[in-house]
Order: sequence, then structure tokens, then C-alpha cells
Amino acid sequence: MQAPTLDARRIKDTVRTRLLAEGVSLERLTAPERRLRVRSEVMELLKEERAILPASAVTDVVNQVSDEVVGLGPIERLLKDPEVSEVMVNGADDVYVERKGRIEKVDDLLFEGEEQVFHLIERIVAPLGLRVDESLPYVDARLSDGSRVHAIIPPLSLCGPALTIRKFTLRPFTPEDLIELGTLTPPMSAFLKACVRAKANIVISGGTGSGKTTLLGVLSSFVPGDERLITIEDAAELRLSQPHVVALEARPPNVEGAGAVTVRALVRNALRMRPDRIIVGEVRGGEALDMLQAMNTGHEGCLSTAHANSPRDALSRLETMALMSDIDLPVFHVREQLASALDLIVHMARLSDGRRIISEISSVEGLRGGAVVLEEVFTWRRSEDRFVPGKKPLVIDRLRERGHPLEPEILRLFGSSTRVGDLAEPARRQHESVVKGEFPPVADPEAPRRRRPRVARLAWRGSLRRLGTVLE
Repeated sequence: MQAPTLDARRIKDTVRTRLLAEGVSLERLTAPERRLRVRSEVMELLKEERAILPASAVTDVVNQVSDEVVGLGPIERLLKDPEVSEVMVNGADDVYVERKGRIEKVDDLLFEGEEQVFHLIERIVAPLGLRVDESLPYVDARLSDGSRVHAIIPPLSLCGPALTIRKFTLRPFTPEDLIELGTLTPPMSAFLKACVRAKANIVISGGTGSGKTTLLGVLSSFVPGDERLITIEDAAELRLSQPHVVALEARPPNVEGAGAVTVRALVRNALRMRPDRIIVGEVRGGEALDMLQAMNTGHEGCLSTAHANSPRDALSRLETMALMSDIDLPVFHVREQLASALDLIVHMARLSDGRRIISEISSVEGLRGGAVVLEEVFTWRRSEDRFVPGKKPLVIDRLRERGHPLEPEILRLFGSSTRVGDLAEPARRQHESVVKGEFPPVADPEAPRRRRPRVARLAWRGSLRRLGTVLE
């Protein structure tokens, strides 16, 4: 008599129920050992039921139960897909992924109900000492591989529990990878590498998912290996290859709402740890002022990211965040800190076709008229689909002084600058002659008057200080 063939879904539910009761022991096993344990349980159940399943069905049951018990359930296969960079679960019925910068809906993946989504969120946040319930219906966390996780549940989410996972790449991007992807060009890469080597202070701005953290990791790879790096992040994502790296991670409040450690507190602690470089994953609040003060007190070569729509907006946002600190400072003093601390702002953007590019590299050129002056070094010209070099930035002088000059072919890319302080060729020769003590000849007093330029004479009866203020 032929043995009955059982339904694969019922087998899966039964095995899952048995194994969930042994969850504590399973967590202590490695991934291969857990899958072997699941397979033996499936075969034992089939033996008890005297059932027959095809080999392919047994493998499918083993994989599904393993993902449900010791993995992340239905989305486990999405997280293993190398082309998927982000997984978005909008309730139990809608699952989307991001592939190569474009969002796609996953039609063949559905949760069995909202309870399964709640169980998945609980499996992620519980080992971290966090919780998600009606009193705290949202949470930020990370997986063991460094992937960022955000979860929000009803009543804040009207479509049911929503889960967003931004995957962490196992192999960090290299400058060559970004050049191949069209994020930047070789001259831009050489320029940024020289700036990092010369300890320029750089802020990377851009929108969500524009590639700020990826570029931060690439720029960090340019730091020499003999320097001590302190990285500060909300959720540890940076994976640096340098031998001397101290990674610090902020801590959210516990179940009782206490024990939180902010990024600002870590920045202050990093200043006492003898850092050669301080790398802040993202500036979001009052830590902006501490970072600017660190840049202005000898801690050069700092790198950080900030959300903004443009380099100019990045300066405005840094100014606002600095004013959010508990120190009451005038706006003008904050702008002075920005102008003296920052050297470059690199802005990232995500195009409509999914590409992530450096849309602009701007140099901070000091203050003029009470506003911070920015000069475009490289710009993405959308109409021509190419990168265009701008004017020669002031930071090039620092590169030369610190032994990291740019190649002549890169210097020739920059156009003539019209900054205050730059001199035309005749004026430059006259300036050099004055410096050497070779004063220009005095005009002949007998020269015809018509050759002398007329100078308007202004009568001013006030003080000289007041006159200077009016002219300024």
C-alpha cells in the first residue's frame, strides 16, 4: 500500500512549531548546524506520518523553516540576493526591493499575516535590548552584518507593520568601483584623494539613499595606515581597512528609557582619545558644533556626512544644527567657525535612472559680506551628462604645502579664478617686483595732464572709522 502524501505547508507549520519551542538551543548552533537540525526534524516528521514528499519539496520545506526559525523569514532570500540593496515591507501584502537604484515590487513573496511581520521585527530588535509596542511604535536597529533596520507599527503606520532594511555590502566599494559606476571621474578621485591625504576637512551631503556612506567609506580608505582613526556612528556601518581604527557606536535608550549615549557624547569622548582623524557617520544635531570646534582646534582631516539638497543647503543645515547645541552663540560666530573649519563639501545625488553620482564638489573659500563663500570645483552638468571642472580652489595651495600636489594635467582642468586676492598677470608681476624691492618707476610729472586719470574727490566730514564702515 502506498504511503499518503502530505501537504508541504502543513509539514512546514508543524516543524516550525516544534522548533520554535527549542529556539534557545538553536540560537547556540551555527547556521549549517541549524539547517541540519531542521532537516532532521522534517525527516523525523515524515517518518512519523508515513508520508512521502519529493526531494525538491523536502528541500523547500527545510529552507523555509530554517529561514523562519533562525533567519528572517520570507525576506531571507532577498537579503541574500547580491543585486538587492534595500528591502521594504509595507505590511503583510506589499514587499518591494531596490535593484540597481530602482524600486521593484516582489510579486511572489507574501507574509502569512501581520503577526509574521511582527514576529520578524521582534526577532531583529529583541537581541539588541530594544522593543516595539504601542508605547514606542518605531525603532532603529541593525543586523549582525551591519545592515540598517527601521521598523514602525500601527497606530503610526496605517498599512500595518512596516520594515525597511538597507543592506550592508560585504565587500566595501573602492575608488575604481565608483569610477566604473560613473559616480566620479579619475581626476575627481585624484583630487579627493589628495585632499584627504593633506588632512582637509570634508563634509559629504546629499539626500537619503544617495550614497553618502558609501563615498565616506571610499574617502576613508585614502587615510594613511599609520594614523589612528576614531569612527562615530549611530549604527556601525563603516568597515575600514586601516590597522588602527577605534569604532564607536551610539546607544539608544533601553526599555526604561534610560542609558542613551548620543553621537555628541561620543564626539566629546573621541577628542580625549588621541585621534589623528575623527570620522562621524552622520551629523544630525548639536554634535555639529563639537565637530566644528574639533576641526578648529588641531583635529584636521575630519570626515562626516549630512542630509542636504545642495552644498549651500549643507552649510545652512550645519549652521542650524550648531545652534541646536546647549551653547548660545551668535549666528555670525557659527559662520566664522564653518568658514575656518571646512575645506570641501561633496554633494551626492541619485539620478532618475538609479545612478548615484557626485553632483558637485565645492570649496569653502572663507567669509565675504557675512556669508560663507563657496566655489565649484567639479560640477555634474545634467544637460551634457558629464562632469565639468570649475575654478581653482584655495585648498590646492594646502595640497602643495603639505606634500600632496596635484598632477599638472589635473591642474590644467581648472579655469581661471576670479576670487578676491587672485591677480591678473601684469598686476602679479608688479606685486612680485614690490616684494623683491624693485619699485615701479614714478610717472613723469611733466607728462600731459590728459594722460592722467581723473579721480573724483569726495568730501567726508566724519571720522575715518565711520568712512571705512560706509565704504565696506
